[in-house]
Amino acid sequence: MQSLGEHILIELYGCDINLIDDTEKLESVMLESAKIANATVVKSVFHKFAPQGVTGVIVVEESHFAIHTWPEHGYAAVDLFTCSEVMDYNAAYLFLVEKLEAKKHEFKKVLRGEKVMAITE
Repeated sequence: MQSLGEHILIELYGCDINLIDDTEKLESVMLESAKIANATVVKSVFHKFAPQGVTGVIVVEESHFAIHTWPEHGYAAVDLFTCSEVMDYNAAYLFLVEKLEAKKHEFKKVLRGEKVMAITE
């Protein structure tokens, strides 16, 4: 990694609308994804919106996992940030695709702090 961290932006379309609107189940899936990625969970906070939608953040020692859902569109936006070279974000990504039953999915990786690394080298 030639940066201070990797930020993985995940788009999940056609998800199970009941699951992505269920705070407890969604939190459980996200915590399991962190475990699968070999992240160390510090704290988890999830919030249910009215009439629908959930936002959740899991603080991990390696940085964070976050999710924002729009059940009315079957859509979930997930971001995983890590400053660890051993956290397996790809395993978490594939797990979330499966568990949230996404019919279409994509991700992109953004390297954070590249210019800082270039200046300090």
